[in-house]
Amino acid sequence: MTETSAPAPAPTAQPELDRARRLVTEIPGPRSIALMARKTAAVASGVGTTMPVFAAHAGGGLVEDVDGNVLIDLGSGIAVTTVGSSAPRVVAAVQEQAAAFTHTCFMVTPYEGYVAVAEQLNRLTPGDHDKRSVLFNSGAEAVENAVKIARHHTGRQAVVVFDHAYHGRTNLTMAMTAKSMPYKHGFGPFAAEVYRAPLSYPYRDGDLDGADAAARAIDVIEKQVGAANLAAVVIEPIQGEGGFIVPAEGFLAGLVDWCRANGVVFVADEVQSGFARTGAMFACDHEDVVPDLIVTAKGIAGGLPLSAVTGRAEMMDAVHAGGLGGTYGGNPLACAAALAVIETIEADGLVARAGAIEDLVVARLGTIAARDSRIGEIRGRGAMLAVELVVADTDAPDPALAREIAARCHAEGVIVLTCGTYGNVLRFLPPLSITDAQLHEAFDVVEAALAGIAR
Repeated sequence: MTETSAPAPAPTAQPELDRARRLVTEIPGPRSIALMARKTAAVASGVGTTMPVFAAHAGGGLVEDVDGNVLIDLGSGIAVTTVGSSAPRVVAAVQEQAAAFTHTCFMVTPYEGYVAVAEQLNRLTPGDHDKRSVLFNSGAEAVENAVKIARHHTGRQAVVVFDHAYHGRTNLTMAMTAKSMPYKHGFGPFAAEVYRAPLSYPYRDGDLDGADAAARAIDVIEKQVGAANLAAVVIEPIQGEGGFIVPAEGFLAGLVDWCRANGVVFVADEVQSGFARTGAMFACDHEDVVPDLIVTAKGIAGGLPLSAVTGRAEMMDAVHAGGLGGTYGGNPLACAAALAVIETIEADGLVARAGAIEDLVVARLGTIAARDSRIGEIRGRGAMLAVELVVADTDAPDPALAREIAARCHAEGVIVLTCGTYGNVLRFLPPLSITDAQLHEAFDVVEAALAGIAR
């Protein structure tokens, strides 16, 4: 039996959690404190944690810790549990697959689930051209393989990335990532032939529109790299760790046009922005941008490790047999989960739900911003939203304010994350299964946290 031959099991209920935030101890509670002591003694100190609590259960938009506190989740495990933690179809599919087999290695004894995921990726990603897909484990691994494919296809070596970019923690992807701390500091030397161009950053670009920002970036690329040397331009259509920066309209399209004219592979890193997160299946869809290669991970498999590169058949098939792959790439459990995630997104209308979340959250944030000039900008799309925090009545970044708001939210049982080159951005990534009531309660806490901090 294969995981795709039989009808999908009927969805079961989400794990039973209260439908609202509940605090029964201070955050952290005694059991979390004890576990943190064990973590300190057993786990390398280079592995940090955002929250001071340890999870015991999670479902939908809620996380219950080991002390019985129920927290509202505005992080989704960094955009991973997009369909909700322990989503019913995902749980059922993984259980069924685990009973069949957990691993054979697709490169040794292939299985239908891998093929089915590739078929779905080829169907769902932007563009109606002939496509192929290859599966990996992490976003960084997929980005690195996208660069391999682009280099092999073009016979060129150079790669261009952008200011504020984040692409991963491997040696190549650290070179591609812009921010030093904590991602790069002390880990060099890094991979060669990686160059950086200016991004469109509307909040800090003055009156520069998307087309002009693209021209500025292209001028740097042509002068410092040269199109004849360039294999790929790699960009997040909406930046993640860099601060949820949405480039001005026309920026991505201008880059794509230049790449097409110069035989350069345009790679969209949609690790964080893909799979319904932005109110479209992929962030590129908002501007009708069709990448040559698209990288996906995070929300693809409901919490199981899976990533992919999907792209034009002639590029993907240029690599020799054995040149792509890995022992665990496209693990059968992760493939079963991914198929269930896609079914859930489509059956439950989660693309539209992301748009509804945007409307609710932007309205709440707009009300706060109208009376507090420390919110410099509200930005993002769908359920990938952020506020850039600044010193009152200026545009000077205020990372201390971001840290303090996050800490206050954590103490009140709301999971929020920070990001940004300057560390001054609060980002909101709720699962698409979160309820409106949970969102309103969470943003009541965010609003109170900001109001309670002196200007």
